[in-house]
Amino acid sequence: MVAENFPGGYAGKIARINLTTGSVTQEDLDETFCRKYIGGAGFVAHYLYNEMKPHTDALSPDNVLVFALGPVTGVTLPGSGRHCVGAKSPLTGGIAKAEVGEFWGAELKRAGFDALIITGKAVNPVYLWIKDGEIAIKDASHLWGKITGDTQAAIRQELGDEHVRVSMIGPGGENLVKYACIMSGLYDAAGRGGLGAVMGSKNLKALAVKGSQAPKVKNPDGVKGIRQWVLDNPRYYADMHDNGTGAWVKGFIATGNLPIRNFRDGLLDDAMGIDAKELLTKYGAGMDACFGCPVRCKKRIEVKEGPYKVDVAYGGPEYETLAAFGSDCGIVDGAAVSLGNQLAGEYSLDTISAGGAIAFAMECFEKGWITTKETGGIQFKFGNIDAMLKGIELIGKQEGFGKFLGLGTKRMAEKIGHNSAEFAMHSKGLEFGMHEPRFKQGLGLGFMVSPIGGDHCLNMHDSGLTGPWAVPGLRWFGIHKPLSATDIDAEKVAQFRNVQFHQILNDSLVVCQFLPYNDEMRVNYTAAITGWNTSPIEQQKVAERILTTMRMFNLREGLSANDDALPKRMFQPKTNGFLADKPLSAEKMEAAKSYYYTLMGWHPETGVPLPMKLQELDIKPLAEAVAAK
Repeated sequence: MVAENFPGGYAGKIARINLTTGSVTQEDLDETFCRKYIGGAGFVAHYLYNEMKPHTDALSPDNVLVFALGPVTGVTLPGSGRHCVGAKSPLTGGIAKAEVGEFWGAELKRAGFDALIITGKAVNPVYLWIKDGEIAIKDASHLWGKITGDTQAAIRQELGDEHVRVSMIGPGGENLVKYACIMSGLYDAAGRGGLGAVMGSKNLKALAVKGSQAPKVKNPDGVKGIRQWVLDNPRYYADMHDNGTGAWVKGFIATGNLPIRNFRDGLLDDAMGIDAKELLTKYGAGMDACFGCPVRCKKRIEVKEGPYKVDVAYGGPEYETLAAFGSDCGIVDGAAVSLGNQLAGEYSLDTISAGGAIAFAMECFEKGWITTKETGGIQFKFGNIDAMLKGIELIGKQEGFGKFLGLGTKRMAEKIGHNSAEFAMHSKGLEFGMHEPRFKQGLGLGFMVSPIGGDHCLNMHDSGLTGPWAVPGLRWFGIHKPLSATDIDAEKVAQFRNVQFHQILNDSLVVCQFLPYNDEMRVNYTAAITGWNTSPIEQQKVAERILTTMRMFNLREGLSANDDALPKRMFQPKTNGFLADKPLSAEKMEAAKSYYYTLMGWHPETGVPLPMKLQELDIKPLAEAVAAK
């Protein structure tokens, strides 16, 4: 059990599992380390930078796979049902980290662990069984090849408990698809960067967990008060509660934010077919929640009739999936997109990267650079539902054209040649989240400089800062007027850094972004849970430390300022719609990137953290980190 004087919210232990040797060891956490890195993404950054050999092959046994909780995970506070997973990415070659909801993280905390550090490779497929402080490595040969739904059912039956929580991969992870994800349950994904492929490369099929010890907090009344405030103010999340994400298609078309046909076009007939409200009206089967959360933002879709039947067990598509398999591929049939979501969940594929790869292939097919000879006879045209659905299946099985689609857009463009790299929509190899940098220019900067690539979560969404409603929150950072979405200036860059700090702290504590906690409330609930009397300045320093550690990991693995870039399409207008005359300015974006580097204490041209910044943040320089391996 955790020591009485240890900070609240922590179980106080990490476990190390070496799948090559079959050894399982446990270590006590150190309070100073916890305060410096908090948990979640902070733990991922620290362990990958300090414990992985430089230039490790992402699909080798030496990659380090980290499942990390934060002090908020599993506490009875809204938004606490999340955990972070990280490793070196087989897609980008840099750091990969992804947060995921459901109940798995809360259950791991109840089982007595704050993090699992997994290395090596099992001789045969295995899964981990984690229960109340004990970890067993169990045979999974009979599970290999199963889709996620069958895997979860088989593990629960084998363990004799329908309430066991399972984090797992499907055939996509087993087949080492470079953007395979890890599913917690059947409709919550640690989606970005290929973490499912890392699991597959280790012959690790699943992690099953059950616990009985709830985490203790230092000030239960303080936590209760914050929880009650959330319950008393549902207006802050009412739309999420009713629709989940994606009920904004009409507005996104009006502003140009909806990606259409590989981010090329601005208009799409009948696009409301993929709007969340319309989808729920036609096929809704209720909303679901993560651990302890009143938002209940997860839509459940069931389609019983027609060509695209959808099993409600796999939930339903959120906005990113609606756009990735929908508008980005020129498709407006909500049932078809929901089936695409189900297939991706079954095979454990990142819907954003899979949709981006299919959309990119469709544009190359349109140009004649890909033909039916390569696709196996499939007409990979925009709007072709069968091509989208068959593409997902082929990717998951790694058959035929699916082997090519599974490479991701960066590698696909390298093989296709011509000028296809100009419209391969990724940064660092990670396909863009389904938001438009030509509209949200701060988000565009985030796609450039995010340590994991084109991610929309560790990022700013400029449209939330453009009206008078935003001023009270901006004043916290010394900004006294709304910011323009369609521009990038010094104030916007400074606010992007503030938002990025906020998000990385969310990912480290670990708490959901959909809850209306501002920076002041974050300090308050941190104190109530842990007992630490932190300040916004201390937490900002933690955010700097985590992001700079991630930067150092990427630099060590060969990424540079040249990888902090956007494809040429972003500096061209859309073909029609609101952004038909509004391309990004390459000069402004480069200036913004340089200023961001400066604000971070990195060299303004190379983005390499300055020696005194590393000293300030107590991060090992590259030479010292490499020598220690």
